[in-house]
Amino acid sequence: MNVILLEKVRNLGLLGEAVAVKPGYARNFLIPQGKAVFATPKNIEAFEGRRADLEAAALKILEEAQARAQSLAAIQVTMAMKAGEEGRLYGSVSTRDLAEAITKAGVAIEKHEVTLPNGPLRNVGEYDVNIQLHSDVETTVKIVIVSESGAVAV
Repeated sequence: MNVILLEKVRNLGLLGEAVAVKPGYARNFLIPQGKAVFATPKNIEAFEGRRADLEAAALKILEEAQARAQSLAAIQVTMAMKAGEEGRLYGSVSTRDLAEAITKAGVAIEKHEVTLPNGPLRNVGEYDVNIQLHSDVETTVKIVIVSESGAVAV
C-alpha cells in the first residue's frame, strides 16, 4: 500500500515522499496520527497544493524541539528514592517518573520522549538519559538518583 508522508517519520521517509507500507501500519498508525494519506491521484494533487504549509509547520516544530534541547542540556535532575543499603531501589524509575521529574525541573517533556534502552533504572547513581524530542533532535539529561536518606551508594 502506498502512502504520502505528511511529516518526517523515523526509519520510513521524509515529508512528501511516497512510500510503500503494510496496510495495517497505514490504517492503524500513519493515517489516524495524521502522518500520512493514501497515495491516490486526488491526495497527491491536494498534497502538492499545501506542501509549503506543511514544510513551514515542520520547520517550526523542528525549531521548537531544538530550543527545548538547549534548555534540557542545561539541567540536572536529582531524584530521592527509597533504596536499600546496597543502593538497590525499592521499585524502579520509569520513563513516566523521569518525564515528571524533568517537567518539574522546568522543561516540559512527555514520557514517550524519554528513552531507556536498558529498561527502568533500578539502582542509586548517576545516569545520562536520552531524550528524543524530534526525529532529528536528541539530547541527554543527567539524572542523579539518591537514597531518601541522602547517601549515594555505588
